[in-house]
Amino acid sequence: MAITNPPYAYDIVGSFLRPEALKQARADFAAGTITREQLIAAEDAAIADLVEKEKQAGLKAVTDGEFRRAMWHLDFLEGLQNVEHVDAETWSVEFKGPKPKGAQLVFRDKIAFGDHPFLAHFAKLRDIAGDYPVKLTIPAPSMLHLIPCVRGKATYRPIERYADESVLFDDIVEVYRDAVCAFYDLGCRYLQFDDTSWGEFCDPAKREAYAAEGIDVDQVAKDYVDAINRILEAKPEDMTITTHICRGNFRSTWFSSGGYEPVAEVLFGGANYDGFFLEYDSDRSGDFAPLAHIRDQKVVLGLVTSKFPELENENDVIARIHEAAQYVPLEQLRLSTQCGFSSTEEGNVLTEDDQWAKIALVRRVAERVWGE
Repeated sequence: MAITNPPYAYDIVGSFLRPEALKQARADFAAGTITREQLIAAEDAAIADLVEKEKQAGLKAVTDGEFRRAMWHLDFLEGLQNVEHVDAETWSVEFKGPKPKGAQLVFRDKIAFGDHPFLAHFAKLRDIAGDYPVKLTIPAPSMLHLIPCVRGKATYRPIERYADESVLFDDIVEVYRDAVCAFYDLGCRYLQFDDTSWGEFCDPAKREAYAAEGIDVDQVAKDYVDAINRILEAKPEDMTITTHICRGNFRSTWFSSGGYEPVAEVLFGGANYDGFFLEYDSDRSGDFAPLAHIRDQKVVLGLVTSKFPELENENDVIARIHEAAQYVPLEQLRLSTQCGFSSTEEGNVLTEDDQWAKIALVRRVAERVWGE
């Protein structure tokens, strides 16, 4: 069958391992030995090389690998007006291995999208890609609430405007509606919201810990879906917006475990995304039964791990796709890696060759299953 619109039969979550030359340029900039203009030139060169490799790999849409970011979410969120980064000793989430540097977000006044730096980033990617389709990844709107208000509940002190939390949600909706329209005006037709909130809400231990803090996770989940759907109302008809549900991805480690059942009805049955990129590379993600709540959305099965270099067996991956097809028709299913390869600039513990071997595996499997 012909799959011409995103998400594609074989697709990607978005981030790629940073090449050594780019890592060195970022280190040199931090040390003050090169200028910002020199850093941007290094980023441009690395992204141009990546885009060419993505095209050679046969991907139907290319990303910039998130090469201009330190972390998959904070660079975008801190670029919003009146959202401030505050250093913290640790994250409120506990990675099962190496730990990224902690951070928190603080609202200083009414939040807004404004002239966000990612607009220029996207325009450069569009120009580098030429007439080739491009995909943009940004953190989901839920992350703008989750980080300060849920993970940081113990220290969160709302400004006067956000004493009524419904006003904060209204402003989050406005921020993201403005973002959707601004990126669309620049030519973006494939946008992805990356989201770790649902991975936490699937985790029994995290749910218990949040309940002990007085947080009603089920109500928060409903609030998130309501905000998401209000944002998606601004989506033009010829734009695809998907989401990637993640359980943590730093140096090949993670912080959440648990199947999708606790959130399946409200998320799959309620959120009006065009597609869901879902982690299914290990038993931490549970079984496929929660997919019964999927309506007409596409489901991109993350059956090939991006955390480790070992290649999955093609026949085993195909068998799992057909297992998932018991709950979602095969024509609604797609395939990708479980996550990106470098959600932070440090990257997962595998090589660039390993990374492209994973992409090639996803393509081979998809061609066998869907003929694409």
